[in-house]
Amino acid sequence: MVDRWAAELPDQTVIVDYDGVTYTFDELRTASAKAADCLKTLGVQGGDRIALVAENSFSAICFVLASSRLDCWVVPVNARMSAHELDRVRSHAMPSATVFTHIVSPEAAKHADDCSAIEATGSFGSVRIEASLGQDREECHADADRQVAVLFYTTGTTGDPKGVMLTHANVTNAGRLSAEVRGCARHDKLLCAIPMTHVFGFVSVIMAALSAGATMQLMDRFDEAATLAALADGVSYFPAVPMMHARIIEYARHRGISRVDAPALKYVSAGGAPLDLDWKQSAEEFYGLTLNNGYGITETAAGVATTLPGSPVSDTAVGPVFPGHEVRIVPAGGATTEPDGDIGEIWIRGPNVMKGYYKAPMETAAALDSEGFFHTGDLGRVAPDGTIEVAGRIKELIIRSGFNVYPPEVETALTTHRDVLIAAVIGHRQSDGNEAVLAFIEPVPGADICETEIKEHVRNLIAPYKVPTHVFTACDMPRAATGKILKSLLAEMYADRIAVRMEPLHGAASD
Repeated sequence: MVDRWAAELPDQTVIVDYDGVTYTFDELRTASAKAADCLKTLGVQGGDRIALVAENSFSAICFVLASSRLDCWVVPVNARMSAHELDRVRSHAMPSATVFTHIVSPEAAKHADDCSAIEATGSFGSVRIEASLGQDREECHADADRQVAVLFYTTGTTGDPKGVMLTHANVTNAGRLSAEVRGCARHDKLLCAIPMTHVFGFVSVIMAALSAGATMQLMDRFDEAATLAALADGVSYFPAVPMMHARIIEYARHRGISRVDAPALKYVSAGGAPLDLDWKQSAEEFYGLTLNNGYGITETAAGVATTLPGSPVSDTAVGPVFPGHEVRIVPAGGATTEPDGDIGEIWIRGPNVMKGYYKAPMETAAALDSEGFFHTGDLGRVAPDGTIEVAGRIKELIIRSGFNVYPPEVETALTTHRDVLIAAVIGHRQSDGNEAVLAFIEPVPGADICETEIKEHVRNLIAPYKVPTHVFTACDMPRAATGKILKSLLAEMYADRIAVRMEPLHGAASD
């Protein structure tokens, strides 16, 4: 892909690095080939795994492409992971080499020190590499549908890490579709504020830009001021997560900015979490554009559905499924629902669906059925117009007094309050088997959260059984690299506060 563009458009800028340095397609081709030579010199061969401990940077992209040139599997790891988390990933993936982008990331530099990694310098920049040759090599395949390109480790807190194997066909097709359905072309500039070590940034920005022959502007890490500056400097596509948009808008509001200065901006999207409708309207007023939504997970190479620019859809929709993909909505009984049916589990089949989980045949068999459908674990419905609406995760469903409570619905109601910036809702099982609804709120800067006021506010928006049992102010909620709140850690992180608040409820009747 890069070689093709380098032959057609050698002098076109493909990357604006985090420090402002620009690189052409020809320079990217040359540098990625040098990175491949560097790995070969260390003894790396096809079928090896190459861990990449990185922040967004030209060097990181060079080693992604170098891995592809050698038929290796790149294992992207966010540099801000703890040493323990990195060790768990490496122990499972068993990489033959680990590359650290130590110049752009002090965290990567610390990890490199811990591993006694040596420095390597070339047209790809300066990195440090730790070689662990002698690991088992996986079989190489000429078929892009079988050859693994990327091994992503999904967010997890217990048990063994879960590695998602995405093939060359998965990521190239996903990148192409991401660009095509959004109308991205070679004259566009995509802002990559999302970590490229996450499937969203990797596919929806990096692979989409390479597929379209467009330019990508890299941010080593998200920063509100730098994002506004980039938008003012010609960015035309800005995919992000809701948390990023919320922080940008709040940052601008405190500086008296009600409308972004972004003369070239024509597409903005929010993925990775449900959208509050009032907040969506505020974001659209700020950007002067429709805020597009989408749906996808690591196992589906990021996106498999998105709202389309200029197409009328409901505010709650994540859009129609990508071309070449199928969706089934399967309720508890297992029968497929018709359009406009009840909520059920979302099943996906198509070219973006993963090859499987690495070294986990039982988990793979449980997730991928004999017909090729991936069972996402997400709840949703298909509307009469064919668009998908996502209701939440099956595992996050709260059963309160016999009623189903979907956390995204409660979170949406909470974030309509003027003092609430971000909300996360989880269930907490009580001694009588019922579940309490616990809400964690990050307030708007300078605001004081009044629990009674918050409850009264949402009581006017949702059914009584959905109103949070308790509301906690939480300015330090655990997050993944994309900013997504790790709900699985909330109960553990706030266990003491929860215990104090829940004590009077033990054995008591719920709403």
